[in-house]
Amino acid sequence: MNLTASVPLSEQQMEQLIEAVAAEIFSYLGERHISQLRGLGIEEFVCPGCDGRCVETCADKARKVMAAGADRLTAGPGIQQLEAGLARLIDHTLLRPEATREDIRKLCGEAKQFGFAAVVVNPYWVPLAAAQLHGTPVRVCTVVGFPFGATLPGVKTYETEQVLKLGAQEVDMVMNIGALKSGEDDLVEEEIRGVGDACHRAGALCKVILETAVLSDEEKLRACERAKAAGADFVKTSTGFGPGGATAHDVELMRLAVGPEMGVKAAGGIRSLEDLRKMMSAGATRIGASASVKILQEAVGMPAPAPPAEPVPAVYRY
Repeated sequence: MNLTASVPLSEQQMEQLIEAVAAEIFSYLGERHISQLRGLGIEEFVCPGCDGRCVETCADKARKVMAAGADRLTAGPGIQQLEAGLARLIDHTLLRPEATREDIRKLCGEAKQFGFAAVVVNPYWVPLAAAQLHGTPVRVCTVVGFPFGATLPGVKTYETEQVLKLGAQEVDMVMNIGALKSGEDDLVEEEIRGVGDACHRAGALCKVILETAVLSDEEKLRACERAKAAGADFVKTSTGFGPGGATAHDVELMRLAVGPEMGVKAAGGIRSLEDLRKMMSAGATRIGASASVKILQEAVGMPAPAPPAEPVPAVYRY
């Protein structure tokens, strides 16, 4: 067809021309890798090759949507694909005593959406979390002897057995901190073994919270040695309700103490991608955080939402 002809085109010829031009365009697009066709800065139209995942492929458009007032963007196949395995390192955590049923549902929805390793909730919410996450790879984790670890060993074992019946698949127990500091290491090992054995009978994981902010380095090493001897699966830094959270120093010390056989979970105050990477570099294999979604947003280059206006509570939170 001669596109330079001066004779006016009929309606049929115009349709043929449009079809020919469209065919040329699609032929051009088909010869280009998809990465060449995204993020072209087209304001009014969908970018060529777009699969609805601007969050992952077009930082410019993602920023413009956020600037227009959105407080969250969702990527179709899952934001975690951009940094392989990142979400599977995180326990998405909500242990605030004032958390409501709707808060727990939201937590579980985010865990399913982003593919976190587990949700961590207080024992009362285990049945709800188990129902919300049924049929998904996200595990239900709860806490025992929380947050002070000062309950009786038999009570911790009983509490563990009950939450496992309700659907928990992982248990983060707080060791008896005062007993350890008093030199009663045998008692500490005994209570960890009781909880760990109950977990293992049910096919669940046992993580031991040390509350490192109140321990000396020597005490941290002793606690790790006793947790390992008792057969625990992980040692964990903090409850998130103590005077301080995880530090790279503590994680490195714990990793050296337990060796490669056990997991090390860093929790408490981990609120950024940089925090997470520091902990992983120090030897952590699992991260506990309530800022999990924010961390993933950072991983894909999205602007973080503004911090809440209300004052930070005095108690140290996850």
